[in-house]
Amino acid sequence: MLKNSQKYVKKINASSVYDVVIKSPITLAENLSLSFCNKIFLKREDLQPTHSFKIRGAYNKIKNLVHRDAINHVVTASAGNHAQGVAYSAKTLKIKATIFMPKTTPSIKVEEVKKMKSKVTLIGDNFDEALDAALEFCKKNKLPFIHPFDDPEVISGQGTIGKEILEEFKDDLHAIFVAVGGGGLISGLGAYIKNKNPKVKIIAVEAEDAAGLNQSLKFGKRIKLDKVGLFADGAAAKQIGLNNYKVITEWLDDSITVSTDEICAAVKDTFIDTRTVPEPTGALALAGLKKYVTKKKLKKKNLIATYCGSNLNFESLAHIVERSKMGEEKELIFSVEIPEIKGSFRKLCKAVGQKNITEFSYRTDGTESGKILLGVELTGIAKAKKNFINGMKQKKFNLIDLTNDEISKVHLRYMTGGRAGKFPDKKIEEVFKVDFPERPGALMDFLNLLQDKWNISLFHYKNQGSIYGGALVGFSLNKSDREKLKKDLLNTEYPFVRVTENKGYQAFLK
Repeated sequence: MLKNSQKYVKKINASSVYDVVIKSPITLAENLSLSFCNKIFLKREDLQPTHSFKIRGAYNKIKNLVHRDAINHVVTASAGNHAQGVAYSAKTLKIKATIFMPKTTPSIKVEEVKKMKSKVTLIGDNFDEALDAALEFCKKNKLPFIHPFDDPEVISGQGTIGKEILEEFKDDLHAIFVAVGGGGLISGLGAYIKNKNPKVKIIAVEAEDAAGLNQSLKFGKRIKLDKVGLFADGAAAKQIGLNNYKVITEWLDDSITVSTDEICAAVKDTFIDTRTVPEPTGALALAGLKKYVTKKKLKKKNLIATYCGSNLNFESLAHIVERSKMGEEKELIFSVEIPEIKGSFRKLCKAVGQKNITEFSYRTDGTESGKILLGVELTGIAKAKKNFINGMKQKKFNLIDLTNDEISKVHLRYMTGGRAGKFPDKKIEEVFKVDFPERPGALMDFLNLLQDKWNISLFHYKNQGSIYGGALVGFSLNKSDREKLKKDLLNTEYPFVRVTENKGYQAFLK
């Protein structure tokens, strides 16, 4: 019994989104289909006027408010696609819009919203802070808030995608893979599909570091995450919506999570098949489809992934290209130890043989042995990896696999220099990964909050094109001061995790 879902079918059929959106095409991904022995299709929401599906729900909600309540001013909070959807809708309906966005929002998205004559207020370092400000503004000025996902009319607008799939897709359809953040898209799409053709499977796809739905399903109730990763920022919700959860739990067939590397590989796959570049959230569903097909060994099935947006922050491209090889499972990263004697370097190169070396970083530290950061490109990765490691061990080289170690991938491979050496007065080094918002002054704010109480012994940061960037920070201190340092870091309110025991740090920097 689809009690909560049934009510949406009528709402979806009555949605008037086609004033502003197109019936987006479903295109065959020929290269992916050939590689995975299934027919893989993409639902092309990147072709909407705002290059994202979000305009459907925003317009449906706002138009209903205009016609029903004669409102002339709406408010929302968003760091991206929903903001553009609200701004576009307000402009079309000739009403005012005030949009609260975090200070960390990429300028390209801020300027796009301003172009549509909406008032933009930049406040806070994250979505939650912008949301609080927006809700306070609504309360003070008695204005309606346009929720990005937890609203029946927003859900109904997004659900028109499900209707289009059944109208346009005439072949036997096995499953639809849907990117999930707050749940607006999957709840609307799935409600329509499951009421009209319940045989079609609906598979939820989340980023590993923002898997609120996955955790909620595990515990049988809505779970709010303490923090979320922001690489796939369009799906970085800490908690699934209440209305959304009620609907999804009636019919969801399965859920799967994917890594940053797997998302990056899916961005590349999409480009190869469409010659367009999705934002990370836009490639999320495809990443899940690929992983699910491999896991379940599906063959000769018709499968659809929602290509839900292409508002890519340009600065993210270098990071995506770099990580896509790992997502394709074509690149491995190792720590290799060699003796500091003549001929060792040449012996290592000979042992690697004709393999394509993607990275080679080395610096002597004056000890009897040296550590090399080695990147190697391989095909048929599982078997090739085993053979490579066994071959190197036979040649007396000790390897540590760092391929899945985030600290190594994000920081170590960019750092030069050597080990810390001995600290004076028997001090030790404690190392943390700290998340800094991508805004001017963030580092200075962090240092001011620490009030020069601690000696920073290591620091590395690289802009990855996200709204938050991870910095590797080391402190020189007495063992007895560990808890004091932790307390001070908590007071900064910047998310952090201790990584002193990280194997990459231990191998190259300690």
